[in-house]
Amino acid sequence: MNLVIGGRVMNVVFDFGAVLFTWRPHELVTRYFPEHATTPQQVGQLAHALFGHPDWHSFDRGTLAMEAVIERTSARLSLNPAVVATMVEGIGGHLVPMPDSVALLTQLHAMGAALYFLSNMSVPYARMLEQRHAFLRLFKGGIFSGDVHCIKPEAAIYQLLQTRYALEPSQTVFIDDMKGNITAAQQLGWHGIHFESASQVKAQLQALLPGLANSTSPQAF
Repeated sequence: MNLVIGGRVMNVVFDFGAVLFTWRPHELVTRYFPEHATTPQQVGQLAHALFGHPDWHSFDRGTLAMEAVIERTSARLSLNPAVVATMVEGIGGHLVPMPDSVALLTQLHAMGAALYFLSNMSVPYARMLEQRHAFLRLFKGGIFSGDVHCIKPEAAIYQLLQTRYALEPSQTVFIDDMKGNITAAQQLGWHGIHFESASQVKAQLQALLPGLANSTSPQAF
């Protein structure tokens, strides 16, 4: 049975990092570079320098190889290349499923929502997650940025998902932890929910989708 709102199946699109899987760059900085991050301010600055730089965005986009991002980052920030390599190569292992979010995903699937994903993620991490986590089969489809060479919040990646799966914008809800990514989706006519917690998203979905809270599904909210 599909979750039908206004005569159409409702599409729910999930981001991955910090929505469905843990993504804690400050913890990575503290763990791997404690000598460079002795204060919260230093931690924040180094995390931004590592993961907010165009090189990392190019890695997410699939236009810069892992070896290159390690080399460039080490040189640019004067960091030990071996430590940078250990961190970057091991990030996939730090992407751990968030239980409450997985439970929400499972509930939505049971209620008949059409589930998709849209994630800024490099190819190595994407393949690792696909191999490790069976619950990702709940998705009807999705896009990793590294596979298509464009990233959020660029309009092209949203349009590609929309076209590839014939999504109706007014029947599509996008869940992401970055407000800029939500804004980009809304500009295409999608609904958007800024992720803070699974319970908060659940409450906003109930308000957004008429009748959802009263669904007859055994796993209704």
